[in-house]
Amino acid sequence: MPDNDALRWWLVGSLLVVVSISAYHRIRALRRNDPLDRRQEGLFILMTLRPIALVFFVSFAMYVANPQRMAWSAVPLPAWARWSGVAIIGATAVLLLWTLRSLGTNLTDTVVTRKVHTLVVDGPYRWVRHPFYDAAALLLLGLSIGSANWFMLATGAMVFTLLAVRSRTEERLLVARFGDDYQRYMTRTNRFVPRLRAFAPDHILEDRQRTGGV
Repeated sequence: MPDNDALRWWLVGSLLVVVSISAYHRIRALRRNDPLDRRQEGLFILMTLRPIALVFFVSFAMYVANPQRMAWSAVPLPAWARWSGVAIIGATAVLLLWTLRSLGTNLTDTVVTRKVHTLVVDGPYRWVRHPFYDAAALLLLGLSIGSANWFMLATGAMVFTLLAVRSRTEERLLVARFGDDYQRYMTRTNRFVPRLRAFAPDHILEDRQRTGGV
């Protein structure tokens, strides 16, 4: 497949924007210095999620450095389809910024909540319970399409599947923390795909906030 240098560097630039947004909000959240027990994710997730995500990004780095190294898994996509990957990453940046601004310093990189924690049901959380994971899925999809690489797409699909599995543990812990408030919230939202009709949050939930985790 002929290389497209401009496309590669647009993908890199778009990824750097997403990483910068995430890094800024993570640094703000880390200032709270709460101990976070990542073991609550479960051994299976601990042993698989982050290593597979690393494989994905190493593959992307190899593609950027020299597309021939990933030619064995290249897919002959038309140029317009590959450029749509950049647009998808742009949508990722918008959703990620909206999500992280809604979370504030509640943000964690795991399934546990902070000592002082609130339940967010506004912003993108009005529509789905895990917009952060949706943003991750869009990023992985955009990079895979832009790189026209089936191995990256398959690896990204594995990462999202593991995030979906982890979301069940996260929700169990959120129910334990917030009780009926979170259970009512769950009845009004899907995990990843918005419902056809938006809900009107209960007055109990309107001024609260919800955590996120990666």
